[in-house]
Amino acid sequence: MRLVVTGTDTDIGKTVFAAALCASSGAAYWKSVQAGFDPEGDKETAARLGATVLPEAYRFKLAASPHQAAAAEGVTIDTDALNPPDGAVVIEGAGGLMVPLTRTTLNIDVFVRWNLPLVLCARTQLGTINHTLLSVEAIRARKIPLLGIAFIGDAQGESEGIIIEKSGAKRLGRLPRLTPLNRESLSAAFAANFKLGDFA
Repeated sequence: MRLVVTGTDTDIGKTVFAAALCASSGAAYWKSVQAGFDPEGDKETAARLGATVLPEAYRFKLAASPHQAAAAEGVTIDTDALNPPDGAVVIEGAGGLMVPLTRTTLNIDVFVRWNLPLVLCARTQLGTINHTLLSVEAIRARKIPLLGIAFIGDAQGESEGIIIEKSGAKRLGRLPRLTPLNRESLSAAFAANFKLGDFA
C-alpha cells in the first residue's frame, strides 16, 4: 500500500482516518510537513492510535499554512526534495489540496509529481458538497488517481449521496466521530465501515 490521504479542509479527521488505515494495513504513517504541535503533532496522534510512524521531513511550531509556518522559522520548504519513503506508507498531506507549501508550490503540485493513489477525506457537515466536489474537480483536472472518498462525521445520507452521484467517485465508507477515541474504538469503527481491499 502506497497512497496519499488529503482532505477538503483542515482539522476534519484525516489524521485519525490515516492512523486507522495504517493500523489496519500495517503501512507506516508519514506526514511530510507538520505545522503546529500543541499539545501534539499529527505523528504523535497517529502513533497513539496504533500507527507505526515515520519522522516528518519538516516540523514547524506555528499552526498555520506550511509556507507561513516555515517562514516564521526562516526556512523555505524544498518541495523537490519531498519524496515518499520506501515501502508501504500512508502519506497525510498538510491541510487541504490547495494549501501552499511555498509561495509557488501547493500540496496538489507535489501530489501530481508523486502520482500515487489518493483518498479524499470529506467532513459530513454543512458545506461539504461544495468543498468536496471542487476538490474532486481539482484532483481530476491534474490526473491524480483518485481511489475514492472517505466521509468523516455523523451520517448525512443526502449530502454523501449527491457527492458520489455528481462526482462519480467511489464511496469508501464513513468514519463516525468516536467517544472515546482510542486504538480499540478506532480499530472497531474502521473495520465496521471500510473494506481494506478498497485501498490496495
